[in-house]
Amino acid sequence: MEIDPATHVGSVSLRVADAESVARLYEGALGLRRVAGDGDLTLSADGERPLLILKEAPGAPSAPPRAAGLFHTAVLFSTRSALADALRRVAEAGFRLTGASDHGVSEALYLNDPEGNGVELYWDRPRDEWPGTADGGIEMFTAPLDVRGLLAEAQGAGDDPAAIIGHAHLKVTEIPRSVAFWRDALGMDLKVMYGDQAAFLAAGDYHHHIGANIWQSGGGPPAPEDALGLERVTLELPDQAALLSTAEQLREHTDVQETDGGALVRDPDGILVELRAA
Repeated sequence: MEIDPATHVGSVSLRVADAESVARLYEGALGLRRVAGDGDLTLSADGERPLLILKEAPGAPSAPPRAAGLFHTAVLFSTRSALADALRRVAEAGFRLTGASDHGVSEALYLNDPEGNGVELYWDRPRDEWPGTADGGIEMFTAPLDVRGLLAEAQGAGDDPAAIIGHAHLKVTEIPRSVAFWRDALGMDLKVMYGDQAAFLAAGDYHHHIGANIWQSGGGPPAPEDALGLERVTLELPDQAALLSTAEQLREHTDVQETDGGALVRDPDGILVELRAA
């Protein structure tokens, strides 16, 4: 059974050693805003809806270099000019890009936060401009991006309150095992495969909500539960009925823990996935 097509990534939680230092990128350069409250440092685009949660853990160990975990958190901007404005702020704040690519469906910038967590900033081209395959599928590729041309579209605007977490890209140890979890157990659709190295899956007609690759982590150890880096990925389903249906389907494949607001499950590499209703 397929997961509800309105499902999307609601938020990503990171375990960090110094939340204030890490927030310098997400808050200052990307334009996210703090959500008032006690405890974790929670960041939002509109001041209300949590997108990124920084859980401070000063004594937490670093994950082994080849461990499963986060490849990047992808912040989706609503327009090309909004992405250009974010690029301008990133440059002015002194952060360096690690890459920039045209993927056909989107234009993307890559960098790392102050503790080395990967970040993607991107915007989607209109759906009718996405390249397709002969069988009606979605095609994604990697080509050079004209960063100067993008920067020329910056309008000097402030933050983008419509920004969301577009997708979460994970480092995994085995592609077939990850596909079995996200597609067969959770019900996402496999959209694109990059040989045996990476898979991209989504709910509905999106190009991907979850990416999984073995470029750095193939055959590596599972994700340590208490290490710095990715703490959890939260998927938001449209309503309680969709949440309950998905949780019940997951129980046929793996252990599911019920919570007050939803359900928790771990992928085959130990990465924590939370399900919540909108």
